[in-house]
Order: sequence, then structure tokens, then C-alpha cells
Amino acid sequence: MTIQQPSILLVLFLPAVTVSWASTNSATDQPMEAHVPIRAITAGPAAHWFGYYDKDQFDRTDRYVLGMRVSFEDRAPRPDDAISLGMIDLEDHDRWIPFAESTAWCWQQGCMLQWLPGSESEVIYNARDNDRYISIIQDVFTGIKRDLPQPIYCVNPDGKSAVGLNFARVGQTRPGYGYNGIPDPWEDQHHPAEDGIYILDLISGQSSRIVSLDQIVQVRPDDTMDQGKHWFNHLLFNPDGSRFIFLHRWHRPDGKGWTTRGFTVQPNGENLFCFNDHGMVSHFIWRDPRHLLAWSREPDSGNHFHLYEDETSGVQAIGRDILKYDGHCTYSPCGQWILTDTYPDRERMQTLMLYRPSDDRLIPLGRFHQAQTTDIQLRCDLHPRWSRDGRYICIDSKWSGQRQMYLLDVKDILENGSL
Repeated sequence: MTIQQPSILLVLFLPAVTVSWASTNSATDQPMEAHVPIRAITAGPAAHWFGYYDKDQFDRTDRYVLGMRVSFEDRAPRPDDAISLGMIDLEDHDRWIPFAESTAWCWQQGCMLQWLPGSESEVIYNARDNDRYISIIQDVFTGIKRDLPQPIYCVNPDGKSAVGLNFARVGQTRPGYGYNGIPDPWEDQHHPAEDGIYILDLISGQSSRIVSLDQIVQVRPDDTMDQGKHWFNHLLFNPDGSRFIFLHRWHRPDGKGWTTRGFTVQPNGENLFCFNDHGMVSHFIWRDPRHLLAWSREPDSGNHFHLYEDETSGVQAIGRDILKYDGHCTYSPCGQWILTDTYPDRERMQTLMLYRPSDDRLIPLGRFHQAQTTDIQLRCDLHPRWSRDGRYICIDSKWSGQRQMYLLDVKDILENGSL
């Protein structure tokens, strides 16, 4: 099926002249403005999105862009709500090509759909098989697939293993990030020894727990840890697969939010290292195998993006006077730029931007309206993702009133350093 493209999304640039384009959706009066060429690659009547910012959405050729499709947006998913998984063919009029379905998903991160590292045609995603969550590796062209006995959160860059956690527990402790439909066996325990992060062999299907919730509580404990429920969230391998990040969270005794600590560890569970235990760590990304960028709180600098040197005390604030808000951060494939976004401001506008640490250069890419949601888990973050060659950025946005995906062309910026 060929998806018709909105006629509103053409932007032209002249050399050395910044030209911006703005529009208001006639049906919703919601504004959008872009400073680079942009186009919608999906359209209604169904909603489309990809989810998190740290997964490979583009295939190795940058022709096929993964996404998910659903017929509703006004409530949390129920156990039997299935989403359609597919890919957009950028070289064939942005044609939507469905290849699977899943009933293990959430609004913020979908079903962890992503291209399998090292493969030109296989993807991996989570699904539900009766009373258990599983993961599936599937060839998007032949349809051949094989089931794995555990769901995955993040895949090792070697494509041979992945780490995962208890999605039922995350669904209860942080609605919008876990799955609904299967009970948490340790629901009544604050930090069970039997629950934690596991590593899954993607070849054999064997898995083993490497860090437990009870174990992590023993690391620099404080007097609030026995008063709230604990969980793990946001796992991410470094570029060479030698270590991965995870967040340890627990509910505050007053019921207002949670406390967060940031850790790194080897895939076998050894050499556990806490890089931040000051109460707040949010979005993060690896710059290289030894350095990670995170929006976090540090005693000397407060809430900022910080660059940490893994397994050392090295930390420095990045963009301290420019990047003033938490966002979904990634480094460009060339390593020179940081891509990030913001949550809606007072005007309900989300800002997308590029920042170059070498000279503190900030380039706004666009602003996108998002109406206030009735439930915070229903929000649609931009979650910007790079194409493999760095020419394109794909975002999710509800500026039109419906969750859809948009493609921005930033080639000129990466080549010339400016609009």
C-alpha cells in the first residue's frame, strides 16, 4: 500500500541563508516549524511511531525505516492489544511494509523493535507467548523467524547476546515503559534476590541473571531503600559490547517520584561501577567505549548533561550554559554533534537541536507542538534517531494531532557546520 504524503512538508534552503518553515494543522490548530527539510514518512488513519532513541531504526543501507502501527492512542495498552510491526521503504514512496505483530509493548519504547546488529535483513523484537514474554528474531524479507525464551532490552553490538529485565515489574513501577498482561512474581517484594538483569544468548537461547535487585541494594545503601519498591530500567551496551549502563530506581517513601542511581557493569556481571549516586540520572548515551553522556545531578554543577569516564571519578558538565534541559541525547555517526530534544515548554512546544561540543555551537532544527495528554504515559516524545550515514534524523511527533514519523535532512549541517 502506498501512503500518500502531506503536501505541507517541503522546505528549501539557499546557501548561507537560514530559511524556516512553519505550519498550523487546520484540524487541530497545532503549530510546527522546521529549519531543515522535513517530510512525513507515515500518515493516518492509523498512528505510527518507533519509540526509543537508542535503537537502530534504519537498516544498514538507510533504505528501510522500522516502525509500529496501532489504531488507538487514548489509553494504555491492554494485554490483547496487538500492534503491527513494519518498515517504511524510503525508495518506494515511503511504502509501509508490515511483517509481524506483537502484544508485548508500551507507548514509550514499543516492543524494543530494532535491526539485529550485523544482519542486513533480520530484526529483533519482544512478543507475548501465552503466560510469558519472549523475543523474536525475524527476517523481514523471508518471514523466517525463531523464538527466544526471554524478552530483550538491549542487544550487544556483536549481535550474539542481549540483556533484559522484568518488564512486568517495570510496567507496575513506571507505567508506559513496561508491559501489561503478565503478573510480576515478586510484586509484593521491595528488592527480590530472584529478580534482576539477565543476559540472553541469542544463539542458544540460554540466559542467566547477572545483577539482582537485592544485590544492588547492598551497594552504598541508604535508609530509604527498604521503604520503596526497586526496579531496573534503561539498559544500553557501549559500542564495543564490553560493558553496559543500567539505572537502579526505587520509589521514595513519600510516594512522590523515585530516586535513581547510574551503574555500568560487564556482561558477565563483574566490575560493577556506580557512576552517579546523587539521586537523579535520566537519559544517557555512550560517546565511545569509555565515556558516557547523561543528564544527571552532580554536587558541583547541578542538573546538566555530564560526560563520565567509566570506572573512574572523571566527570565534566557538557554545554552547561546552552543545553539547559533534559533530552533524548545521541552522538552523530561522525561523533562531532550531539542530537537532543526537549519536553514540551509552556507553549507545549518540543524543541529539536544539534550541539557541537568542540565550539559550543547550537543549531535548532525545529519545534513541534504536542497537546497536553490525559495520562503522562500517552505522551509522544520526539525520541530523535540517526540514520546510519548521519544524513537523516527520524522523529515521532503528534504535532498533527496524531502520532506519526517524520524525516529531517541534516546533511548540509554535518558537512558545513551550519544551516
